[in-house]
Amino acid sequence: METATHARQFVLRALCACLIAAANAALAQGYPSKPIRLVVPSVPGGGTDISARLIAPKFAEHLGQPVYIENRGGASGAIGAHEVVKAAPDGYTLVMAIASLTINPFVRKNIPFDIAKDLAPISLVAKVPNLLVSHPSVPAQSIQELVAFAKTRPGKLSYASSGVGSTPHLGMELFAYTNGLKMVHVPYKGVGAAVVDVIAGHVPLMMANVLSALPHVRAGKLRAYGVTSLKRVAIAPEFQTIAEAGVPGFEVVPWFGLMAPANTPRDIIARLHAGAVHALQDPPTRERFVSEGAEAVGSTPEEFAAVIRDDLARWAKVTKAAGIKPE
Repeated sequence: METATHARQFVLRALCACLIAAANAALAQGYPSKPIRLVVPSVPGGGTDISARLIAPKFAEHLGQPVYIENRGGASGAIGAHEVVKAAPDGYTLVMAIASLTINPFVRKNIPFDIAKDLAPISLVAKVPNLLVSHPSVPAQSIQELVAFAKTRPGKLSYASSGVGSTPHLGMELFAYTNGLKMVHVPYKGVGAAVVDVIAGHVPLMMANVLSALPHVRAGKLRAYGVTSLKRVAIAPEFQTIAEAGVPGFEVVPWFGLMAPANTPRDIIARLHAGAVHALQDPPTRERFVSEGAEAVGSTPEEFAAVIRDDLARWAKVTKAAGIKPE
């Protein structure tokens, strides 16, 4: 009797799996048949928003449907991303995910989703390095001198960031951890306010995205020590990398990438990935990314998933070493 019951349960599960697979196949064959909503989990005008609007025209062209952008900022991207997590996994609601989503679990309480489980990677869209800068009054002229200077002031030298849990925040914590430094974090509500106070000399150091910092460096209002990527940026090749400057292997590169709700059919993910690659291979689009201080990518879903896994592992280690606890 028990064997017969198990057999019926097995048949039912197999039937359900077949029905789901058939439904997904039918969905994918007619996809897309209506406009696609792309949620940007930040305010208009920032790097995430710019990246989404740069790829949207060619992305839509390849898919044959309009792509409209909806800004839903807050909680370092968590609010907008959660909207997509809750959406139907049908390929019609996507998010332009940001690197801070891999930091949120370690600095914020009650994040209602797991980026590695509840969102499906489509493609890494762009990487935007930061630039480590200081007020010109800081006596250090190089990375090595900066590290030596900071070591003479344990727990006294401060740095600004665009907010708790941002990549400039955790990037500076990684820099401190790697070099055995103790520094004080001064968070701001956005990169603009932080840059203003570093220029004014109220806070001596910060990491800011290349585009935000570059005009002030070239005007002599800030001193640059190096970019946070492993290779120099095309828009400012005169600045060496932090790795080149004396911290081997150092890399903290904020990224933007397309993701869909988990359980979105693979055929739809493949279609969306093809659309993203089409957009990112467009020469004028790639040139515009360079002008914004960014690098267009266009990865596979698997490569993007690996970036997310690596970031989660790294930020778990850095926040633990820095004594940062979720608030």
